[in-house]
Amino acid sequence: MSTTQTRISVELVPRSAESVRSEMGQVATRLPVVDTINIPDLLKFDLRSWQATEVAREAATRGDGRAYRTIPHIRAADVDPDAPLPMADEARRTGELLVVSGDDADYFHSATYPVDAVDVIRRVRAELPDVTIYAGLDPYRQAMTTEMRYLDRKLAAGASGIFTQPFFDTHLMAAWAAVLPRDIQVWWGATSVTTSGAMGYWRRRNRVVFPDGFDSGMPWQRDFARRVVDFARERGHHAYLMPVRASVVDYLDGVL
Repeated sequence: MSTTQTRISVELVPRSAESVRSEMGQVATRLPVVDTINIPDLLKFDLRSWQATEVAREAATRGDGRAYRTIPHIRAADVDPDAPLPMADEARRTGELLVVSGDDADYFHSATYPVDAVDVIRRVRAELPDVTIYAGLDPYRQAMTTEMRYLDRKLAAGASGIFTQPFFDTHLMAAWAAVLPRDIQVWWGATSVTTSGAMGYWRRRNRVVFPDGFDSGMPWQRDFARRVVDFARERGHHAYLMPVRASVVDYLDGVL
Protein backbone atom coordinates (compact mmCIF):
# COMPACT_ATOMS: atom_id res chain seq x y z
CA MET A 1 0.00 0.00 0.00
CA SER A 2 1.23 3.50 -0.90
CA THR A 3 2.38 5.80 1.89
CA THR A 4 1.25 8.92 0.00
CA GLN A 5 -0.73 11.27 2.23
CA THR A 6 -4.34 11.25 1.11
CA ARG A 7 -5.76 14.63 0.21
CA ILE A 8 -9.46 15.45 0.43
CA SER A 9 -10.95 18.07 -1.88
CA VAL A 10 -14.38 19.67 -2.12
CA GLU A 11 -15.53 20.81 -5.54
CA LEU A 12 -17.16 24.23 -5.41
CA VAL A 13 -19.28 25.70 -8.19
CA PRO A 14 -18.09 29.26 -9.02
CA ARG A 15 -21.50 30.94 -9.18
CA SER A 16 -19.96 34.17 -7.94
CA ALA A 17 -17.11 35.41 -5.77
CA GLU A 18 -19.61 35.82 -2.93
CA SER A 19 -20.84 32.22 -3.19
CA VAL A 20 -17.27 30.90 -3.19
CA ARG A 21 -16.45 32.94 -0.09
CA SER A 22 -19.59 31.71 1.67
CA GLU A 23 -18.91 28.05 0.92
CA MET A 24 -15.27 28.40 1.88
CA GLY A 25 -16.48 29.63 5.28
CA GLN A 26 -18.54 26.46 5.64
CA VAL A 27 -15.62 24.26 4.62
CA ALA A 28 -13.22 25.96 7.02
CA THR A 29 -15.69 25.80 9.92
CA ARG A 30 -17.24 22.36 9.48
CA LEU A 31 -14.89 20.19 7.39
CA PRO A 32 -11.45 20.21 9.03
CA VAL A 33 -10.12 17.24 7.02
CA VAL A 34 -10.49 19.07 3.70
CA ASP A 35 -7.18 20.51 2.49
CA THR A 36 -7.91 21.17 -1.19
CA ILE A 37 -10.55 22.97 -3.24
CA ASN A 38 -11.14 22.14 -6.90
CA ILE A 39 -13.27 24.40 -9.09
CA PRO A 40 -14.82 23.63 -12.49
CA ASP A 41 -14.93 26.14 -15.32
CA LEU A 42 -18.59 26.68 -16.21
CA LEU A 43 -19.43 29.06 -19.04
CA LYS A 44 -22.83 29.96 -17.60
CA PHE A 45 -21.04 31.87 -14.84
CA ASP A 46 -18.84 34.94 -15.29
CA LEU A 47 -16.24 33.80 -12.76
CA ARG A 48 -13.68 31.55 -14.43
CA SER A 49 -12.18 28.66 -12.52
CA TRP A 50 -8.73 30.21 -12.15
CA GLN A 51 -10.26 33.43 -10.85
CA ALA A 52 -12.38 31.45 -8.39
CA THR A 53 -9.39 29.53 -7.00
CA GLU A 54 -7.79 32.84 -6.07
CA VAL A 55 -11.00 33.90 -4.32
CA ALA A 56 -11.11 30.57 -2.47
CA ARG A 57 -7.55 30.87 -1.17
CA GLU A 58 -8.10 34.42 0.02
CA ALA A 59 -11.43 33.62 1.66
CA ALA A 60 -10.29 31.20 4.35
CA THR A 61 -7.39 29.32 5.86
CA ARG A 62 -7.36 25.87 7.39
CA GLY A 63 -7.60 25.34 11.11
CA ASP A 64 -3.83 25.00 11.36
CA GLY A 65 -3.36 28.35 9.62
CA ARG A 66 -2.19 26.88 6.32
CA ALA A 67 -3.71 27.94 3.02
CA TYR A 68 -5.98 25.62 1.10
CA ARG A 69 -4.49 24.07 -2.01
CA THR A 70 -6.58 24.85 -5.06
CA ILE A 71 -7.00 23.16 -8.43
CA PRO A 72 -8.75 24.99 -11.29
CA HIS A 73 -10.35 23.01 -14.11
CA ILE A 74 -9.49 24.07 -17.67
CA ARG A 75 -11.85 23.32 -20.56
CA ALA A 76 -9.68 22.28 -23.47
CA ALA A 77 -11.96 23.55 -26.24
CA ASP A 78 -11.92 27.06 -24.75
CA VAL A 79 -8.12 27.42 -25.01
CA ASP A 80 -7.17 29.60 -27.98
CA PRO A 81 -4.04 28.02 -29.50
CA ASP A 82 -2.87 31.42 -30.78
CA ALA A 83 -3.29 33.37 -27.53
CA PRO A 84 -1.40 33.28 -24.22
CA LEU A 85 -2.76 30.86 -21.65
CA PRO A 86 -5.17 33.01 -19.60
CA MET A 87 -4.75 30.87 -16.49
CA ALA A 88 -0.94 30.77 -16.58
CA ASP A 89 -0.22 33.10 -13.65
CA GLU A 90 -2.78 31.44 -11.39
CA ALA A 91 -1.58 27.97 -12.42
CA ARG A 92 1.92 28.91 -11.31
CA ARG A 93 0.48 29.94 -7.94
CA THR A 94 -1.68 26.85 -7.48
CA GLY A 95 0.97 24.50 -8.84
CA GLU A 96 -1.78 22.21 -10.15
CA LEU A 97 -4.58 22.21 -12.71
CA LEU A 98 -7.00 19.77 -14.29
CA VAL A 99 -7.52 19.71 -18.06
CA VAL A 100 -10.93 18.39 -19.17
CA SER A 101 -12.74 18.28 -22.47
CA GLY A 102 -15.77 19.92 -20.82
CA ASP A 103 -19.48 19.73 -21.50
CA ASP A 104 -20.68 21.06 -24.84
CA ALA A 105 -20.69 24.85 -24.91
CA ASP A 106 -23.29 27.17 -26.39
CA TYR A 107 -21.38 27.55 -29.62
CA PHE A 108 -23.42 30.56 -30.73
CA HIS A 109 -22.27 32.57 -27.72
CA SER A 110 -18.92 31.05 -26.72
CA ALA A 111 -15.73 30.82 -28.75
CA THR A 112 -14.27 27.32 -29.00
CA TYR A 113 -11.22 26.02 -30.80
CA PRO A 114 -10.21 22.82 -32.61
CA VAL A 115 -8.05 21.49 -29.79
CA ASP A 116 -8.63 18.61 -27.40
CA ALA A 117 -7.44 17.69 -23.93
CA VAL A 118 -4.27 16.05 -25.28
CA ASP A 119 -3.33 19.23 -27.18
CA VAL A 120 -3.84 21.44 -24.14
CA ILE A 121 -2.00 19.09 -21.77
CA ARG A 122 0.97 19.07 -24.13
CA ARG A 123 0.94 22.87 -24.36
CA VAL A 124 0.66 23.40 -20.61
CA ARG A 125 3.49 20.94 -19.99
CA ALA A 126 5.71 22.88 -22.41
CA GLU A 127 4.83 26.37 -21.15
CA LEU A 128 4.37 25.60 -17.44
CA PRO A 129 6.83 22.80 -16.75
CA ASP A 130 6.58 23.09 -12.95
CA VAL A 131 2.79 22.73 -12.82
CA THR A 132 1.23 19.34 -12.02
CA ILE A 133 -1.32 18.48 -14.70
CA TYR A 134 -4.27 16.19 -14.07
CA ALA A 135 -6.35 14.63 -16.82
CA GLY A 136 -9.94 13.47 -16.65
CA LEU A 137 -11.02 9.84 -16.68
CA ASP A 138 -14.63 8.87 -17.41
CA PRO A 139 -15.49 5.26 -16.50
CA TYR A 140 -18.89 5.40 -18.19
CA ARG A 141 -18.61 7.06 -21.60
CA GLN A 142 -16.91 4.29 -23.53
CA ALA A 143 -15.30 0.87 -23.23
CA MET A 144 -12.55 0.53 -20.64
CA THR A 145 -9.95 -0.31 -23.30
CA THR A 146 -10.86 2.80 -25.32
CA GLU A 147 -10.81 5.04 -22.26
CA MET A 148 -7.44 3.62 -21.22
CA ARG A 149 -5.96 4.33 -24.65
CA TYR A 150 -7.21 7.91 -24.35
CA LEU A 151 -5.67 8.14 -20.88
CA ASP A 152 -2.35 6.81 -22.22
CA ARG A 153 -2.29 9.67 -24.75
CA LYS A 154 -2.91 12.22 -22.01
CA LEU A 155 -0.16 10.77 -19.83
CA ALA A 156 2.25 10.75 -22.78
CA ALA A 157 1.41 14.42 -23.40
CA GLY A 158 2.44 15.37 -19.86
CA ALA A 159 -0.32 14.60 -17.36
CA SER A 160 0.88 12.97 -14.14
CA GLY A 161 -2.45 12.16 -12.51
CA ILE A 162 -6.18 11.92 -13.04
CA PHE A 163 -9.51 13.08 -11.68
CA THR A 164 -12.22 10.51 -12.29
CA GLN A 165 -15.78 11.37 -13.08
CA PRO A 166 -17.88 10.68 -9.98
CA PHE A 167 -18.46 7.02 -9.25
CA PHE A 168 -21.55 5.43 -7.71
CA ASP A 169 -20.23 1.92 -7.12
CA THR A 170 -17.09 0.87 -5.25
CA HIS A 171 -16.95 -2.42 -7.19
CA LEU A 172 -16.52 -0.46 -10.41
CA MET A 173 -13.91 1.71 -8.68
CA ALA A 174 -11.96 -1.41 -7.75
CA ALA A 175 -12.06 -2.64 -11.34
CA TRP A 176 -10.57 0.63 -12.54
CA ALA A 177 -8.01 0.76 -9.74
CA ALA A 178 -6.74 -2.63 -10.92
CA VAL A 179 -5.85 -1.32 -14.40
CA LEU A 180 -4.62 2.21 -13.71
CA PRO A 181 -0.85 2.83 -13.78
CA ARG A 182 0.64 2.58 -10.29
CA ASP A 183 2.83 5.67 -10.63
CA ILE A 184 0.09 8.29 -11.17
CA GLN A 185 -1.88 10.35 -8.70
CA VAL A 186 -5.55 9.40 -8.65
CA TRP A 187 -8.45 11.51 -7.38
CA TRP A 188 -11.58 9.40 -6.92
CA GLY A 189 -14.82 11.36 -7.19
CA ALA A 190 -18.26 11.21 -5.61
CA THR A 191 -21.23 13.53 -5.96
CA SER A 192 -24.69 13.90 -4.48
CA VAL A 193 -27.56 12.65 -6.66
CA THR A 194 -30.70 13.24 -4.64
CA THR A 195 -33.59 13.39 -7.13
CA SER A 196 -35.01 11.21 -9.89
CA GLY A 197 -34.34 14.10 -12.29
CA ALA A 198 -30.66 14.10 -11.35
CA MET A 199 -30.51 10.34 -11.86
CA GLY A 200 -32.01 10.81 -15.31
CA TYR A 201 -29.41 13.44 -16.15
CA TRP A 202 -26.54 11.14 -15.17
CA ARG A 203 -28.04 8.28 -17.17
CA ARG A 204 -28.62 10.38 -20.30
CA ARG A 205 -25.63 12.69 -20.26
CA ASN A 206 -22.95 10.53 -18.70
CA ARG A 207 -24.24 7.01 -19.44
CA VAL A 208 -24.11 6.06 -15.77
CA VAL A 209 -25.45 2.69 -14.68
CA PHE A 210 -26.53 3.01 -11.07
CA PRO A 211 -25.86 -0.10 -8.97
CA ASP A 212 -28.52 -2.21 -7.33
CA GLY A 213 -29.27 -0.65 -3.98
CA PHE A 214 -28.51 2.91 -5.05
CA ASP A 215 -30.60 5.35 -3.03
CA SER A 216 -31.04 9.05 -3.73
CA GLY A 217 -31.66 9.74 -0.06
CA MET A 218 -29.01 11.80 1.72
CA PRO A 219 -28.06 9.02 4.20
CA TRP A 220 -26.99 6.76 1.30
CA GLN A 221 -25.20 9.65 -0.42
CA ARG A 222 -23.25 10.53 2.70
CA ASP A 223 -22.36 6.90 3.36
CA PHE A 224 -21.09 6.46 -0.19
CA ALA A 225 -18.98 9.62 0.08
CA ARG A 226 -17.42 8.13 3.21
CA ARG A 227 -16.74 4.87 1.36
CA VAL A 228 -15.03 6.75 -1.49
CA VAL A 229 -12.76 8.51 0.99
CA ASP A 230 -11.92 5.19 2.67
CA PHE A 231 -11.26 3.60 -0.74
CA ALA A 232 -8.81 6.39 -1.60
CA ARG A 233 -7.05 6.21 1.75
CA GLU A 234 -6.58 2.44 1.51
CA ARG A 235 -4.67 2.96 -1.74
CA GLY A 236 -2.75 6.12 -0.91
CA HIS A 237 -4.88 8.01 -3.43
CA HIS A 238 -6.99 11.18 -3.07
CA ALA A 239 -10.71 11.93 -3.05
CA TYR A 240 -12.87 14.82 -4.18
CA LEU A 241 -16.50 15.31 -3.23
CA MET A 242 -18.94 17.38 -5.25
CA PRO A 243 -22.14 18.67 -3.64
CA VAL A 244 -24.93 19.15 -6.20
CA ARG A 245 -28.33 20.53 -5.18
CA ALA A 246 -27.20 20.19 -1.60
CA SER A 247 -25.16 22.49 0.57
CA VAL A 248 -21.61 21.56 1.44
CA VAL A 249 -22.64 21.04 5.06
CA ASP A 250 -25.81 19.03 4.31
CA TYR A 251 -23.80 16.65 2.16
CA LEU A 252 -20.53 16.33 4.03
CA ASP A 253 -20.86 17.44 7.66
CA GLY A 254 -20.02 14.37 9.73
CA VAL A 255 -18.67 12.49 6.71
CA LEU A 256 -15.22 14.06 6.96
